Amino acid sequence: MGVPTLKDLLDEGVSGRGVLVRSDFNVPLDGSTITDPGRILASLPTLNALIDAGAKVIITAHLGRPKGEPDPKYSLAPVAERLGQELGRNVQLAGDVVGSDALARAEGLTDGDVLLLENVRFDPRETSKDESERESLAKAFVELVGPDGAFVSDGFGVVHRKQASVYDVAKLLPHYAGELVAAEVKVLSALTEDPERPYAVVLGGSKVSDKLGVIEALAPKVDTLVIGGGMAFTFLAAQGHGVGTSLLQEDQIEVCKDLLERFGDVIRLPADVVVADKFAADAQSQTVSADAIPDGWMGLDIGPESVQRFAALLSGAKTIFWNGPSGVFEFEKFSAGTKGVAEAIAGATKAGAFTVVGGGDSAAAVRTLGLPDDDFSHISTGGGASLEYLEGKELPGLKVLES
Repeated sequence: MGVPTLKDLLDEGVSGRGVLVRSDFNVPLDGSTITDPGRILASLPTLNALIDAGAKVIITAHLGRPKGEPDPKYSLAPVAERLGQELGRNVQLAGDVVGSDALARAEGLTDGDVLLLENVRFDPRETSKDESERESLAKAFVELVGPDGAFVSDGFGVVHRKQASVYDVAKLLPHYAGELVAAEVKVLSALTEDPERPYAVVLGGSKVSDKLGVIEALAPKVDTLVIGGGMAFTFLAAQGHGVGTSLLQEDQIEVCKDLLERFGDVIRLPADVVVADKFAADAQSQTVSADAIPDGWMGLDIGPESVQRFAALLSGAKTIFWNGPSGVFEFEKFSAGTKGVAEAIAGATKAGAFTVVGGGDSAAAVRTLGLPDDDFSHISTGGGASLEYLEGKELPGLKVLES
């Protein structure tokens, strides 16, 4: 990656300087309790390095999708508390994004202090399509860090977004890739440039349309492409099978037919599925052949035979990328497929394979199902960003660091 790194910034010296860090703290919450702190933990190497070097660290991040105005439900207060515990120091939380409270607190920082700005998406300029609006917010960030400030991009989960705290501010300050962003790019480039074979990709999740780009990009490069989750039913429909009331994207059936014609030698679909009479944790369920889903029933997981077949395919792989659960893992009754696939990938890791879990729901599934993170070579913090990188798309938040 031809971009300046955190090491370059530390070599230049940051003692006494204001450093704005864009982190990704978009963590799942249950009320005000953080249910998966993975993204906070992933930010620690960059933050600790800056603190130890005496920087005045100012962090900007988002949580959820507030409507461009303050919303207590999306406050970063729980993040500030947890981050303080992990760093072993007080993390101040500003009462605003770049307003009077943020300015006053930034001016009062001493070397090694940490200030977390309130949710950046409380400011409508962050996600504005109007470049001048985003730039005005970026200029306010520059004012916070001061004339000799720097910007460290460390929120990999947002590098595919052209937003003020990701893209526009990097054009105004000396900019560097944080440890997390550099590590993510290194891992994902290994999946695209010269992966060790056999190379298997496991895709799940609900919508085929979300994964079309990555299927087109990876199908010609892989030895096996396993498809599970809700998206499998549109492929089964493309083969002419009835899918009952399962999730179905009718406008994608022809696309799936075309993919099966072109890549039928690598695409593997479920042989059996677990169907339910309703979408609920306590639904009646039965396991049926994938070509015999009864009317009025919906598929909510892949079946045991599919898990066995997929596990056999994955056991011999040397490189595996997994994005998207195989079923509705949030309901225990329909979690066996996702757990079986995750355990097969973990087994491949132990046998020496390079395995990457592609962020989002897959990372949540690993942790919900109780598998340790180190059962996998890498768990990405970026769902959408990972997929767009693998599709070969230009990511604005990375591209801007090269200039």
